[in-house]
This record gives sequence, structure tokens and C-alpha cells, in this order.
Amino acid sequence: MIILALAGKPNAGKSTFFKAATMSDVEIAEYPFTTIEPNRGVAYVRTECPCIEMNTRCGNSHCQNGKRYIPIELIDVAGLVPGAHQGRGLGNKFLDDLMNADAIINIIDFSGRTNEEGEIVENGKYDPLHESEFIREEIDLWLAGVIKRNWFSVERLARGPNFNMEKSIASVLSGLGIKSRDILACLRKMEYPPMPSEWEDSDYERLACLLREISKPSMVVANKIDVVAKENIERLENMEEEISVVTSQYELILRKGNEKGIIRYDPGDDTFDVIKELTEEQEDGLNKIEKVMKEYGGTGIQNSLNRAVYEMMKMITVFPVENETHWADGKGNKLPDAYLMSKGSTPRDLAYEVHTDIGDGYLYAINARSNRRISEGYELKEGDVIKIVSTAK
Repeated sequence: MIILALAGKPNAGKSTFFKAATMSDVEIAEYPFTTIEPNRGVAYVRTECPCIEMNTRCGNSHCQNGKRYIPIELIDVAGLVPGAHQGRGLGNKFLDDLMNADAIINIIDFSGRTNEEGEIVENGKYDPLHESEFIREEIDLWLAGVIKRNWFSVERLARGPNFNMEKSIASVLSGLGIKSRDILACLRKMEYPPMPSEWEDSDYERLACLLREISKPSMVVANKIDVVAKENIERLENMEEEISVVTSQYELILRKGNEKGIIRYDPGDDTFDVIKELTEEQEDGLNKIEKVMKEYGGTGIQNSLNRAVYEMMKMITVFPVENETHWADGKGNKLPDAYLMSKGSTPRDLAYEVHTDIGDGYLYAINARSNRRISEGYELKEGDVIKIVSTAK
């Protein structure tokens, strides 16, 4: 399962985002380091279910009127403060937890009401755009420190007769959860000294930056847009990087209202339906939420998760079936499974994703839409419905 980590300074709203996305019972409070041990829960990305092409819906529990929700794991880790790479706050623990994730959602408090330490400031005068910068820097400096501390292993290998710098570095850093091919790709992008003894701090930091970019892609999410200072919103237009805007608090209210049967709301929609008589207080609150949703096209939570997985990580959704005519499994369940796959994946890759034995016994695949056999080199596309034919049962 894909793992996304929520990063950010204390009091940026990470735990509220996490609770809204997973409906897990976590502590939320306006003071730094509410989260100490990482919270883990199941969130979902949303895509179009192929059942909308059928006369009836598939009936899958993860499908809501043709909106298919695919589970991912979400981690809410302790807040990061300047100097975390040197152990300030809960820095080292925070950064260790981040390395277990496939990608990072960097949540910033866009209201400007809290400083880089997560402390509340008066009149929202803190510049929230500094947050995205210092968090990337902290991750880079921490990773550079890890590389430097383990450099003795590279130096030891350099004394051998068949020394290869790239392979030696890859073998030393593989314990960080970074793939060897990513390490090699980063090394080939930089000019580095030929011998370990000649490396300087700038070389470690350059490699760390490249490793973060390729192995831990990240996106910035501007939280608390329901209370954001107007001048901060206007500054988004001048940002070089695209930022998702969200209101975690409003998403949490909507999900709770849906859970209690007060409203009908599907995560990711830009509106909701009231299905129960409201109190005056509830009506006022929902009117405020509706106004923000109209302005921004929703609360932004689902959009952020989708962008992280489908755009940033470049994933697609594929639906394997046993019966290509009815798009069902052996028990008649229509479109029972949905797999997140990397763009460029092939039918054989899908077979291995379903089960190792099916991959080992792979013979060919059928595109259920056209009912035609597809080549082994066929690149799977978003929403493909595929039957795998294998010697394995």
C-alpha cells in the first residue's frame, strides 16, 4: 500500500488533516507537539469507477455512485522545527519516520497565525511561505548528516582493488529505504570528487537534495484557508511551485455530518446535500462551509491526496478481473479490486502485483473493454480493466 506522510511544523493542522482524511480518533490541540508517536490510518484517493459504463453500479463498498476510493496509508508524524536535523524538538524521530513514506505532503499554516515553532502569534503576521522552505532544508541537512556519518564505509571500500564510487555509495545508503537505482541516478546528475576523502559538506548536501527530490517527492498544502489572511491568498499567484489549498477543519465537519446523517457528502465533491432539519447554529456553520467550497472548488483534502498520488507519484488505477465479459471475479463480484500502479507498468507487472505466483505463471492479458489480447509490452492506462491469464490458479 502506498504511504503518504504529513510533514510540517507543530500546530500547522497536520492532525486535523489526518483525522479528516482517515476519520481516526487522534488528539487535536493548539499547542506544539500534540503528536509525538506517529499516527497511522487509512485514507483514500478517488478516481472514476469503470462501472459508470455499465447499466448498474458495481456494488463495491469502495464505490459511491461511480466514484471509486482506493485505500492508501497516511502517517501523521511529529512537528518539525528549525534545527530539527541537529535534534531540536523531536527532529531526528520525525525525520526517521519520514523515510518510511513514499511521498510527503508538506502542510503549512497558511493563516499566518503561528510561527516556525508552532507558537501562536498575534494578528497573523508570520509569513507562512517560509515554512515550505525550511522544512525542505531540514530534511536535506538531516539526510546529508546521515550520509556523512556513514561515509567511513565508503572510504573503507575505496581501499579495495575493485572500488566503484557509485556502487559503494548505493550499498551504504540502501538502508535508508532509497532504491539503488535512485541513488545511482542522483550521483550521475552531480559532479562529485572521484575519491571519498575529497568530499566536502557541499557535496553531501547536494547529494541529499537530489535524493530527497527523486525518492521522497513532496508537495505543499496550504491549510486553514477558512481563516487565511487575504494578502496570503493573493500571494499564491506569484508562487513558482503550485500549492494545494485546503481547509482541514471544514472537511472534518462535513465528514462528521455525513456520518451522523445530517448531510450527504462524498469526499472530493464541491458541494453537499442537507438531509436532516438543522439547528440555527448548524445552518450558519454549513453556510460558511458552502461559501468556501464554492470559492475553492471543495475543501481541498481529497484533491491534495489525489494530486500527491496521481500527479506527483505518477500512479494510475487498474482493475484486474477474472471474467472479462462481466468484469467480475470468480464469485460474480463486479470490479472487486483496484490497484495503484506506476505509469509505464505492463500487464505482467499487474500480474505480480496481484500475486507472485500469478506473475510467475503469466501467459497473456486481455483488455476487458475491447475483449482483445494485449501485448506484454502494453503500457497500462488509468481505468484499464484487465484479465490476466496465468498457469497459476
